[in-house]
Amino acid sequence: MLKWPKVGGSSSSTVSREEPLRRDDSAALNVVKRLSRSISTVGKDAAEVRGALEDTQRIVQMQGQAMQALGQQLQQIGQAQAAIATATAQSASAVQRARGALGVVGGEVVGMATTLAQVSDAAAEITKISLQTRLVAFNAAVEAKHAGDAGRGFAVVAEAVKALAGQVEASSKAIVGAIASLQERIDRFSAELTENPNKPSPIHAAFHEVEEDVQRISASAAQSGQQMGLLNERAKELEREVLEASHGLKVAFDGSDRFLRMSEDLVEQIAESGVEVDDMPFIRTAQDAAGEIAALLEGALKGGQISEADLFDQNYRPIDGTAPQQHTARFCQLTDRLFPAVQEKALGFSDKIVFCIAADRNGYIATHNRKYCQPQRQGDTVWNTANSRYRRIFNDRTGLASARNTRPFLLQTYRRDMGGGRFVILKEATAPIMVNGKHWGGLRLAFNF
Repeated sequence: MLKWPKVGGSSSSTVSREEPLRRDDSAALNVVKRLSRSISTVGKDAAEVRGALEDTQRIVQMQGQAMQALGQQLQQIGQAQAAIATATAQSASAVQRARGALGVVGGEVVGMATTLAQVSDAAAEITKISLQTRLVAFNAAVEAKHAGDAGRGFAVVAEAVKALAGQVEASSKAIVGAIASLQERIDRFSAELTENPNKPSPIHAAFHEVEEDVQRISASAAQSGQQMGLLNERAKELEREVLEASHGLKVAFDGSDRFLRMSEDLVEQIAESGVEVDDMPFIRTAQDAAGEIAALLEGALKGGQISEADLFDQNYRPIDGTAPQQHTARFCQLTDRLFPAVQEKALGFSDKIVFCIAADRNGYIATHNRKYCQPQRQGDTVWNTANSRYRRIFNDRTGLASARNTRPFLLQTYRRDMGGGRFVILKEATAPIMVNGKHWGGLRLAFNF
């Protein structure tokens, strides 16, 4: 019988062999190790599938959002078309009212022409009367001249009447001339206002063109409305299809997630059985680093370097102008001083190790490995994503599971986002960090296959 202690106890406990293997157990152990490697490979494939499904799910979600936005835009276009139809109907009604008003104006113009004709006739009569008055005044002047001194006063009156009659005649002729000119203009205006199908006037031709334009707009709006109706129906069908695809992807995603978790559990169970699988050295390294971090934090508390409230601070304050978003916490200065010694030392354990970091219970990484603690570059989010990974909250599935794990260790397989659409498949061993019996977070040790 083999006796392999399970990984348990404090965060600094390790797995070691209590007694040498007997020869008859070696074959079974080799089978278990090969099985562990196979399961690990399956887990890697499952992580890749899960990542691909996650990417597809993200695209489908964006398509769904785009379809919703399209539906809203189509609705707005429909409202605009309805407004166009209403405005077109109002324009047609306005044209008809203008035509009616034009007819009224035409009637008034005819009445004006008739009145002017009457004025012209009256002016002509005045002219005739003035001519007769001048003739009478002339005869009276002749008779007064024959009368000599007795008719001299009458002659003066006759001359005055004659002059007045001349003025009246001149005025009457001027009135008749002005009326004739005005009559000519009114006749032309009346002709323009009068609708003649054979020879339309410019005004009526303009009204006719306006009516035709309004009719064309109305027809185009109606046709566009029909097309918009068909397009709206098709958009709704596409939206339903996107929702169905999203549901199907979610089912596949959940299935791949369960499959990945199952492969991780199997590897964990094999490791807990005491078999020296390939992941055991990394698990022990993570547990050792977690124990060292816990000891450093307990020493800082005991030495008064930080208060317990500050050490367990969860009030993360955003750093302005950072992308991805960075935050600060009250324990950042302490972790910057204490963590690098442990984290950088763990990196030297194997060239397969990608990073070794301590995260608090919410996945907040105050202090990352030095190579990932580069200051952010303004406007270069892709570079920042890969190189400025400190002061950030990683609250994804893997990040939170690692941060909140309280079991002796946790194994996970996942895709790490390196920015710019680049991902790497990693394995991660996690051990809890307990400070004076209180769970502070987890030590995350990620390594390549």
